[in-house]
Parts: sequence; structure tokens; C-alpha cells
Amino acid sequence: MNQIVSLPTIVLIVLLFLAVLTALRGIRTVPQGEVWTVERFGAFTRMLTPGLNFIIPFIDGIGRRVNVQEQVLDIPEQSVITRDNATVAVDGIVYYRVMDPAKAAYAVQNLGFALTALTMTNIRAVIGEMELDATLSGRERINSSLLAILDGATEPWGVKIARVEIRKIEPPDNLIRAMNLQMTAERERRATVAKAEGEREAEIKRAEGEKQALILSAEGRKEAAFRDAEARERLAEAEANATRSVAEAATGAGTDALRYFIADKYVKAFEVLAGNNAQKLVIVPMESSALAGGITQAMELLRGPDGTAPPRIPPRPPAASPLPEAPSPWTPR
Repeated sequence: MNQIVSLPTIVLIVLLFLAVLTALRGIRTVPQGEVWTVERFGAFTRMLTPGLNFIIPFIDGIGRRVNVQEQVLDIPEQSVITRDNATVAVDGIVYYRVMDPAKAAYAVQNLGFALTALTMTNIRAVIGEMELDATLSGRERINSSLLAILDGATEPWGVKIARVEIRKIEPPDNLIRAMNLQMTAERERRATVAKAEGEREAEIKRAEGEKQALILSAEGRKEAAFRDAEARERLAEAEANATRSVAEAATGAGTDALRYFIADKYVKAFEVLAGNNAQKLVIVPMESSALAGGITQAMELLRGPDGTAPPRIPPRPPAASPLPEAPSPWTPR
């Protein structure tokens, strides 16, 4: 009786174990960001997307688990020789994403190593065609060239290259020192050229200013001369009008008024001469006849058009004899 009961129990346990094993082999849960391939007897049949999936137990199996997220690949540092035979140390990073999991799983073996080797080879090829100065200043050009080359080369692998970034381009120490000396010399040359250009511009501006000043000075002298000539012309006209008025007044009032006018002018002129502080020696006529003689000479200048002259003023007798002149101490005796 115990043997009859125990046999079905064993069978039930075996069936239960087979059911659990079948369920485990037939039910697959794929995490997000991954795609699994299904192989039937070693051949690829289909892919399992993220979520709950079912396969045929003991016939189908999971082949490759492919990550379809964008991944970052670190490119190790390497020495690269430029076109002008300069050695630089270069490294970088590559951003890629698997677009076709089947190709990425079965078209290439060890996708990460293949991408690393391909990137390092193309970095040497691209930088080898450039000179050192262009390499140091042309990171964007290098990145663009590598992106185009790698994207085309990895298309059969079902991989899309998103970005390629060169992180470091470092020349050796001796080359860095030489570049620093060259940069210093170039800066000094630019400073000398800029200083010379500034001095030239300053000289040009200074010459233009002096030219403009001379032109303005000449125009000022011209204007002053014109105004001076105009003033002299006006003065001459005023003197001519005054002379004409005096002549007309003398014709109407007679010679007595003319004598008075001339004598008054003569006395005023003598007062101006005597009142000058800079005049050290003044010759004073001591006799009245000398004063009258000066007036008479002035009257001679106003002789009429018919040749007749106004009557002369008779000289007055001397008021007193002049004082004898003191002998000069320098006169020899």
C-alpha cells in the first residue's frame, strides 16, 4: 500500500518539476533598454523586445543580449605623427547606439573592441594629413572627419555613431617650449607693427592738423588784410570828407576861421608831442614869431585853386631874449 501511494506522488513531483522547468524556459522577461535574440538550434530566428515574452521551451534559446541605449566608448591615448613630423598624444571618446541588434550581434564579433580599433586607426589617418598648427586649432574639423568616416564604416554593423570628440592633443615638452618662444616672438612682432602704425597715423594726423592750421592762419591774414584795406579806404574817405568840409567852411566863413582852426590843430599837436613820456628831448620854439611862422607854413598848404594865399599873420616882437646857452662840459676851452 505504501508502494502504490508513493509511486503517484513521485510521478506528480516529476511532472510538477517539468512544468516549472518548462515555464522557466518558455517565459522570458526582457528589461528596458535591451533586445534579446532568439536562436533555434543555434540559428537566429527573432528578437525579444522589452517586457514579457514567450518562446518554445527546449527548442528556442536566448542568443545575445544587446544594449540598444546610447553608449560611450573611451578611446585610449596614442601617439600620432602629424604631416610635418611632429608627435602628439591624442585620445577621445565616441558616442554610439545600436540601431539593428541582429547585425550588432552577428555581423561583428566584440563590437566594443572593433569600434575602439577602428577609431584609433582613423585618428592616425586624419591627423597624419594635417600639420601641427592645423591639428591644434582644428578640433572641429577632426571631429567632423572622424564622425563621417566612422558612421559610414559601422553601418554594416547596425551601429549609429552619434558624436566623436577629441579630448586631448598634447605635443611633447620640447615642442611646447619652442611653440611658446614662437608665440612670444610673434606677439612682439605684432606689438612692434602696431606701434609703428600708430606712430605713422599720429604723424599723419599731426601733419594734417598743421596743414589745417596754416590754411586757417592764411585765411585769417587774408581776411585781416582785406579788413585793414577796407578800413584805410574808409579812413581816407573820412579824411577827404573832413578836408572838403573844412574847405567849404573856410570858403563861407573867411580866412579868420581858417586861421583859428589851423592854430588850434598846431597847438594840440604840440601838446601831444610834449606830453609823450617816451620823448626825452622836445624842441620848443621860444619866440612867438616861430609859432606864427609854423601857422603861416600851414596856411601855405591851403592855397586856393587860383593861386592866392590867405593873408599872413604879422610876427609879434619877441617877449624876452632867450637865455644864453650854458657851455657844454665837453667843449674844449
